[in-house]
Amino acid sequence: MQLGNSYVYHVPDYIQLMTMKIAVIGAKGLPPKQGGIEHYCAEVYPRMVAEGNSVDLFARSSYTDYSRSDSYEFKGVQVIPLPGLQMRGVDAFMTSGLGAIAATINKYDLVHFHALGPSLFTFLPRISPSTKVVVTCQGLDWQRAKWGSFSTRLIQTGEKAAVRFAHGLIVVSDALQNYFWQTYNRSTIYIPNAPASYGESDPNFGYGTQLGLEQGRYILFLGRLVPEKRPDLLVDAFNALKLDGWKLVLAGGVSDTKSFTSQLLEKIAKNREIVFAGELRGPRLWEIVRGAGLFVLPSDLEGLPLAMLEAMQEGIPVLASDIPPHQQLISGGRGMLFEAGNSDSCIHSLEWAINHLQELGAMAKNAQRSVQVNYSWDHITDETLKLYSTLLNSPQQVRISEPSESKLAEVVGKK
Repeated sequence: MQLGNSYVYHVPDYIQLMTMKIAVIGAKGLPPKQGGIEHYCAEVYPRMVAEGNSVDLFARSSYTDYSRSDSYEFKGVQVIPLPGLQMRGVDAFMTSGLGAIAATINKYDLVHFHALGPSLFTFLPRISPSTKVVVTCQGLDWQRAKWGSFSTRLIQTGEKAAVRFAHGLIVVSDALQNYFWQTYNRSTIYIPNAPASYGESDPNFGYGTQLGLEQGRYILFLGRLVPEKRPDLLVDAFNALKLDGWKLVLAGGVSDTKSFTSQLLEKIAKNREIVFAGELRGPRLWEIVRGAGLFVLPSDLEGLPLAMLEAMQEGIPVLASDIPPHQQLISGGRGMLFEAGNSDSCIHSLEWAINHLQELGAMAKNAQRSVQVNYSWDHITDETLKLYSTLLNSPQQVRISEPSESKLAEVVGKK
């Protein structure tokens, strides 16, 4: 099949992996503080370095607390902070542009862009005929509520640039694969995310006790407090149910949505059974996830949520909105779904879940097995390196299987 003026090919089994010089653009920086892309980079690129490759990650100085001249290493990855302006959207736009210019000048084998906004600059590395460009789409960022109309249009332009200029386009969910096929007739490479590996946490539940929590008797929301993740819907449902002996924990940071967050925190303050834990990391995060009786993600928009994968990996029962990425993860007896954006559906499902924890526990075991089999960072790294190697061995794009007829019929039926 021909896409634009390039052909695509299946990844040949005979191609051997080679040592590569790789540039990464679109991540805020390392080590990861919050954000799925940063956690992805922290898992994948050190593994690539361990296999003999060279990786330079262009970061935001505002995120790393380093100046432009202070490049540093993170597990073998060279992190290069770039200047920016600490304004919503402008910082990401500026550092992505500067990173693309630097990557073009230094002539890398591979330039890997993460997210659609930074992909606006994918045309720059294409100046060098020997450089291959890869884009990973973790989600349709232009749908996020925090962006104004101008920023939304820029991100949509980045999406079109990714489709046009990327030699390889990676997506993390079936829904995204169907989207690019339906919208652009563009084949993509499906490589899902994987959960972070948790270390040891306090077996005595010390931090949880400080927060006034009892193991197995609280509902956990883990994620940024932004409109599209709908923590407000969960708070309203919890307030409506008045569950005896249960608490709700909101764990996550803020992301350019001060008005929304202020209103949410004001609502939380009226109920002493709701705990705002803020942004958690390391042993405290692991302890709070492991102690939860139920994990709930009511999002209207996701790529493939790492927080949910982490809860599944730890064997925590999951209740989530029925958007396609959530269906991919927990339908078929691995969790429970409710109608996205529907308050009544959320309330009824939450009440059922609290009263049927034994049934949900069986689903959680199924989910845990599914994560162990299907979602591995070693596998993700290997598949990404195979793609890199294939691109460097061919002047053309990579063919992968188009979405199946059943998937396409499902997508068309929902439109």
